[in-house]
Amino acid sequence: MTYETLAVETNPAGIGVLTLNRPGKLNALTDLMFTELHVAVQELETRDEVRAIILTGSGRGFCAGLDLDLAAELPTLPTTRFYALQRRWAAAVAALRFTPIPIIAAVNGPAAGAGFSLALAADVRVVSEEAKFNAAFVRIGLSGGDCGISWLLPRVVGLGLASEILLTGRFVSAEESVRVGLSNRLVPAAELMPAATALAEQIAANSPFGVALTKEILQTNVDAPSLAAAIELENRSQVLATRTADMTEALAAFRDKRAPAFTGT
Repeated sequence: MTYETLAVETNPAGIGVLTLNRPGKLNALTDLMFTELHVAVQELETRDEVRAIILTGSGRGFCAGLDLDLAAELPTLPTTRFYALQRRWAAAVAALRFTPIPIIAAVNGPAAGAGFSLALAADVRVVSEEAKFNAAFVRIGLSGGDCGISWLLPRVVGLGLASEILLTGRFVSAEESVRVGLSNRLVPAAELMPAATALAEQIAANSPFGVALTKEILQTNVDAPSLAAAIELENRSQVLATRTADMTEALAAFRDKRAPAFTGT
C-alpha cells in the first residue's frame, strides 16, 4: 500500500520497518496519520514473512504528539465528533499492543504526548541520546491520560513515577528512561537502527507461534488475578505450541546445533 504520512518496508530477515514520516513537523500526528498507522499495522499482520516490527520516526524526532493545529481545533468540535476521533486515535495506538507481532520502538528523538503513548505501546524500546519523553497533554490543559498511557506507563515504571511524569508533564531524558526501566537500552544515534534491527532479528529467529504466544502471555498475565490464572494460560499455550511443526523443527535444530527453518505451521 501507499501511505502519505508513513514509510513501510520489510527486509529479507522478516523485519518490518514502520517509519512515521512527517519530519518537518517532528512526525506530529494528524487524523490521517493515526488512520494510516492502524491500517499499516493490520497490513503487516497479513504478511507471513513479517516476524517483528520496528517503529521509528524520520528526521530528528520520533513523534511530537498531536499536531498543534489539530489540537487547537478540539475545543470547537462537537462533543460527539471529538469523541469519535478520540476513539479512533486511541484504537490506532492500541493496535500496536494488540498485534501478535512484537514491536520495537527505535526512539530517535522527542516522544511527546501521543508519541509517548506510541513508544509505550511497543514491547521493547531502544533509544538514542537524542530521545526524550513527556506526557504533554497536561501542559496544554488536557488530562494526563491519553491513548492508553495511564494504563501503559504504570506497568512499565510503577505507579509513583508514572504519577509524577503524568502530573508534571516533565521530560524524561534518554539516560533516565533506561535507568528507571522505561527504555531497554541506550545506544549512540548512529547505532540506533542497527541495534533495533539486531534485536528484531533475535526475536524473528524464534518460531512465529511461540513468539505470538509469549506476547499474549505477557500482556494478559501482567493483570492476571492470581498465580493460578497465570499458570493456566501458560499451560494452555505450552500445549498448543507442541501441536506445531515449528516446535518439532526448533527442537531438532537445537539438538543438531543448526538454525531452524520455520514454516509458521
